[in-house]
Amino acid sequence: MNKFAYLTTSLAIKKLSQLSKLNIRIHWEENIPNGSIIFVANHFTRIETLFLPRRLHQITGIPIWSLADYNLFKGPLAAIFDKLGVISTRDPNRDRLMVKTLLTGEAAWVVYPEGRMVKNKKIIEKGRFMISHARGKHPPHTGAATLALRTEFYRQRLSALKKTAPREAKRLMTSFDLDTLEQVSEKQTYLVPVNITYYPLRVQENMISTLLEKAFDDLSERGMEEMMTEGTMLLSGVDVDIRFGKPMDIGKFLQKPFILKDIASTRRIDFDDPIPSRRPMGRISFKIMFQYMSAIYQMTTFNHDHLFASLLRAIPNRKIKEMDFRRKAFLATTLVLNKTGVYLHEELQKNQVPLLTDDRFNKYSSFLSLALETKVVRKEGGYLIKDLTKFEHVFDFHRVRVDNPVQVMANEVEFLGKLQRKIRFVAWLPSFPLRRRIAKRLMNNAVHRFEKAHADFFRDGESKNKDVGMPTLMGNRFRRTGIVLIHGYMAAPPEVKELAAYLSKRGFLVYAPRVSGHGTSPDDLATRTREDWMESVDEAYAIVSSLCRQVVVGGFSTGAGLALELGTRVKGLSALFAVSPPLRLQNFSVRFLPALGLWNRSMDLINVEGAKMAFMVNSPENPHINYHRNPIRGVRELGLLMADVKKKLPRITIPALVIQADGDPIVDPGGSKEVFELIGATDKEYLLFNFNRHGILLGEGAERVHEAIGDFVQRVTAM
Repeated sequence: MNKFAYLTTSLAIKKLSQLSKLNIRIHWEENIPNGSIIFVANHFTRIETLFLPRRLHQITGIPIWSLADYNLFKGPLAAIFDKLGVISTRDPNRDRLMVKTLLTGEAAWVVYPEGRMVKNKKIIEKGRFMISHARGKHPPHTGAATLALRTEFYRQRLSALKKTAPREAKRLMTSFDLDTLEQVSEKQTYLVPVNITYYPLRVQENMISTLLEKAFDDLSERGMEEMMTEGTMLLSGVDVDIRFGKPMDIGKFLQKPFILKDIASTRRIDFDDPIPSRRPMGRISFKIMFQYMSAIYQMTTFNHDHLFASLLRAIPNRKIKEMDFRRKAFLATTLVLNKTGVYLHEELQKNQVPLLTDDRFNKYSSFLSLALETKVVRKEGGYLIKDLTKFEHVFDFHRVRVDNPVQVMANEVEFLGKLQRKIRFVAWLPSFPLRRRIAKRLMNNAVHRFEKAHADFFRDGESKNKDVGMPTLMGNRFRRTGIVLIHGYMAAPPEVKELAAYLSKRGFLVYAPRVSGHGTSPDDLATRTREDWMESVDEAYAIVSSLCRQVVVGGFSTGAGLALELGTRVKGLSALFAVSPPLRLQNFSVRFLPALGLWNRSMDLINVEGAKMAFMVNSPENPHINYHRNPIRGVRELGLLMADVKKKLPRITIPALVIQADGDPIVDPGGSKEVFELIGATDKEYLLFNFNRHGILLGEGAERVHEAIGDFVQRVTAM
């Protein structure tokens, strides 16, 4: 092959790939050894035949050649493939060329042992590898293993003959078009398993399919499907995770007496001559094939689509409560995945509580839209009705990625047996124990995070006892109505404990979470963002919604802002109340903090670290609870939180109560009134109390506020 043409055409492929939006992530490239390598990879699309060799060339620095189905070598494609180092599977010189280039180290190879694209991802049947395709079924090919064995066989044979039969060695070199033995690399031969996983898999008409449909009147249905599937991948920003497995040293498989005897034999052996060890080597090839196929699919990057599709298939019921489906998906992410050894997509390594709240990253809603569009499920009220035939019927091989991608997703991880057993366990859980497990797990997580933060940020003489920052749950579990009660800025759950006790006595379950950064030390709070605070509230909502049928959220000061923020996103809330929401601040020192934040950022620009101010002194109303130092960054985060909440207040349509003290020295009552006016609910109340302090949930007269909140919750949840 022409090396210059190879490099020139590879550059063209590089330019083409730069136009695509594929997000390719390489994992474990350190597993690629220094030797003669055959990469064995799974095969799902044609686009991997373009980007995989280029990426491998970037990593190894040597040309990467590959095999392709003979049907592709028609018309202009044949010339392009030749320049890319692509060989037809029916090329008569295929094996000899591959062995020669591996012996010399002039190229590495990519081989797809599945033989063809496996569009339905069905690779396992009755516990054995069995590839499904349009023409039927067949086990994976052993060609890559056979070629690796032959390469190492001839490497060792040439080395042995150099001493025992130099004439035969020279004749053998000539058959490989080699001039000297020095051309034969002393490096070992390896097979390297490669897994390629795409996420998300979505198929739709796109610019590429539209252009080709207009250009070719006779474009086949198969061709159209491929352009729709792969064109969408190229243009929509699909994640492509490529993992390299541990290299398989082929030399060790040849350490058998009958094989070593053939290697050392001085008689003439031509490339395709039958030899005594040929049949045993065939059995070894099958063993090697099973090992690399297992390695390939064990490295599948498990993602949200795999999770939802596997659960949907495993749930025994045809009628599934939608919220329970989401709960099962969440429980699987926290209870199952880390115990199965599977490799997780980066999105599954993040906090999965949004699956139980507002799905703000659209993982579930994206999958559901696809399942509804392809009629795998339909919705009836709060239930999903599953079409069982979508998981039983064998779809047209060349249409399955369009007609039933959910089945494809489930098939792709079918090989991961331990994972599937764990998912089936979660899938069969009834609703009550499912909700109980989730609540217990989330509460344990909240306590563990607090204890760790308290230990990490403990400051002698400044940090409070653990009981101050500990999340608090009051009332019997599984009551009809639960309340998420959120404390304020620089405070902790005891700030709302009196109100929690009162509401608990009125028959409500009350959970007062610790907002991230609180209950430990100001240094902890200085590291947190409003997103961290929101995650604390989301987790609290997930706990209470798992224990109760109705959920009300409320809070004091910054906690009120966080309650309002939750109300703009989560649809499962029954009502909310906000006590002293800090839309506008009137304390001079507090209002001065944003200017200090600007000063600190200015000092960063000119690298004057010593002139920065990270904290201001705070004189709290409740010194046994509140911090005595106020992190400037925290106030900035509060301002950003409330600015965002203000824009979204019209989204709140559930019953709402806003409470304010007319003499509040921190929060401007006019701001609370504005919050009330902007809330989109028709059922809303505004109560103004005659207090000259900010903390109106504690101290003299607080019982009047408690009673007003209790009456409101009682009224709105009795409907």
